[in-house]
Amino acid sequence: MSESDTGNANAGPFAEQQRIFKLLSQDTRHLIIQELLGHPAHLMSLAELEYMVGKSQAAIKDQLETLIEAGIVDRYIYEPSEGTRDLPSQFYGFTEHGVEILYDYKYLRGLPIARALYENTRKTEKINRHEAAPRPELPASVVEALTFEEPDFEEDDVSSHQS
Repeated sequence: MSESDTGNANAGPFAEQQRIFKLLSQDTRHLIIQELLGHPAHLMSLAELEYMVGKSQAAIKDQLETLIEAGIVDRYIYEPSEGTRDLPSQFYGFTEHGVEILYDYKYLRGLPIARALYENTRKTEKINRHEAAPRPELPASVVEALTFEEPDFEEDDVSSHQS
């Protein structure tokens, strides 16, 4: 059956996969996803995303809205307390649907690499403060999907492997 027979070029058997691939592969969205995967809490403020992605807040907000509309990312709010008034209260992180898509498209395999890249990036004092800010909790299933066993290298382990 040809596309003209269906009356809709997007109705083919792979239409949903094409839509998701296009959604995930756009440059800024892809970088946002990579940074969220690498962040220790998998929840990032707009300032953290701006710093790590290297795009303007306007560009990041635009792509975050696209990811939110697709159900991959959501906005999580942490009601600030008196002592944290200069810290962010709005964060972005994955949804249950989002981690299912990331699993299906093999993004979760890259968690250890994304974490290593994130942790080895030099951050400003402001970004370090944002990273240490209290955050809301992600749904338990999202946390479970994004948990991986990190290697516990100690100084002695590294030196013994070099000899």
